[in-house]
Amino acid sequence: MRIKNGFELRDVCGEHIIIAHGVENIDFTKVITLNESAAFIWKKVEGKSFTEDGVVKMLLDEYEVEEAQARADVEQLLASWEKAGLMED
Repeated sequence: MRIKNGFELRDVCGEHIIIAHGVENIDFTKVITLNESAAFIWKKVEGKSFTEDGVVKMLLDEYEVEEAQARADVEQLLASWEKAGLMED
């Protein structure tokens, strides 16, 4: 999987915000914000193909977290990105 072209992470007033480029990507009904760990993941995978297991490993390497918690968090994060239309296979 990978992040779709046309989306970019920006730091706006201390908030990590996903912005869309191009009229077809703009949805003014929601703003997508990321916490620190989600922004870390976005920066690591942006422009690259990635797997769920690879993202879990990134979290384990960067943060002191149990693998089960990291996996649950990654599953939830990737599901929310997919639901928001940010990812493609």
